[in-house]
Amino acid sequence: MSYGLDTLRGDLFGGVTSMVVALPVALGFGIASGMGAAAGLYGAIAVGFFASVFGGTRSQISGPTAPMTVAIAAVIASHASSLAEALAVVVLAGLLQVLLGVSKIGRFVAYTPHVVVSGFMSGIGIIIILMQSLPLLGAPGATGGPMGAARALPAAVGGIDAGAFAIGAATLAAGFLWPQRLSRFAPGPLVALAAGTALGVLWFTEAPVIGPVPTGLPTLQFALPPVGFLLHALPPAIILALLGSVDSLLTSLVADAVTGGRHDPDRELVGQGIGNMAAGLIGALPGAGATMGTVVNIRSGGSTPVSGVVRALLLLALVLGLGRHVEPIPLAALAGVLVKVGWDIIDWRMLRRLLRLRREHLVVMLATLCLTVFVDLITAVAIGLIAGGMVHARRLEQLELDSVVSVPLLEAKLFEGDETFKEADPLAARVGMVALRGTLSVASSHRLVSVVGLDIRQHEGVIFDFSDTVY
Repeated sequence: MSYGLDTLRGDLFGGVTSMVVALPVALGFGIASGMGAAAGLYGAIAVGFFASVFGGTRSQISGPTAPMTVAIAAVIASHASSLAEALAVVVLAGLLQVLLGVSKIGRFVAYTPHVVVSGFMSGIGIIIILMQSLPLLGAPGATGGPMGAARALPAAVGGIDAGAFAIGAATLAAGFLWPQRLSRFAPGPLVALAAGTALGVLWFTEAPVIGPVPTGLPTLQFALPPVGFLLHALPPAIILALLGSVDSLLTSLVADAVTGGRHDPDRELVGQGIGNMAAGLIGALPGAGATMGTVVNIRSGGSTPVSGVVRALLLLALVLGLGRHVEPIPLAALAGVLVKVGWDIIDWRMLRRLLRLRREHLVVMLATLCLTVFVDLITAVAIGLIAGGMVHARRLEQLELDSVVSVPLLEAKLFEGDETFKEADPLAARVGMVALRGTLSVASSHRLVSVVGLDIRQHEGVIFDFSDTVY
């Protein structure tokens, strides 16, 4: 594929517009994670740059995403006693992603059952809405995750900050009402943030704001943790790696659907892993493929990794002198942007079809959703994958049984009309045949014995036909 002036023009415009989309979201995710606004911006730069350079999806835009933000917030709250330990988890997760890609396992990550992904993403959306409801009302963020936010919500409603709530409501309204056709020229999140910030600067000046944000190049913040901590860090790192991988590859599929191209899943995981390792080394937020930024990039003309590199470099240029310009942004405005993001993440299409889902799929989805919100992400993913695997095994069992043919009274069929068998009992069991066609696995072994056993129990002989069996 030749790279000409038209392609460069499209990549430049795609990089600019996707940067505009990324700015408010990165700031919001940085604050929501507990690592600070600068961590969100640095994460958008590090993950976005390295995933574009080394990744396998030409037009994909990467950076902090809602699932990764919730996951790292949970890591900070539950699995690390310091920021250094949390960053070690991020680096380890990135390394695991690289290993997944090098091992050619990336293509299998996309086989995660859709009901598990749907339940998990809807749970993530609910968590974001719950946790951002407090700053939306002018209250400080609560500890204890989504349940801590839910417990603090009544007090926040009782002591509502009218100015902060007005800013948050205006931001939400702008986000929901901004016409889709205008998003190409002015992305909805930026318009919403600008509306909320204008209210805060001009009228509600007492509302809580971001405050001082570090500027300049990030410094190396990674410190090698004790060997004993690495074993403790492995479970959350695995979840972070799997979550980032699934999130990125799903976005890659969206990019393929829009462009008609095909991504390389293994190379994509290598790029995402390198990006997350870099983010962990500089104290930044981990990330993954960002669906909204990717679609905006493609619609704006971005078609190669150059657009992602342009976006990262523009964000870096802004960060070098941005601090004093973002200090007056109200926290309620960022909360409004993130509540809209959380709302969009919830799989409303699947929720509207709940009553039409097969019972086992309904159970898996709701279990994953509830465990995500009420327990933790690790438990939700683990149990969701196990339950999804069991549902798949049950369906495989039925498909395999449907391929088995049993002929219980074989000789009656073969010698039909022969005088020798006229006087014989037509129901006497002498010889039967069982044809095992296609593939068979342990999933159907138990049912196969019980079902076919009824046909051949009284037979003197049984012929097993393996001519169409796939080994």
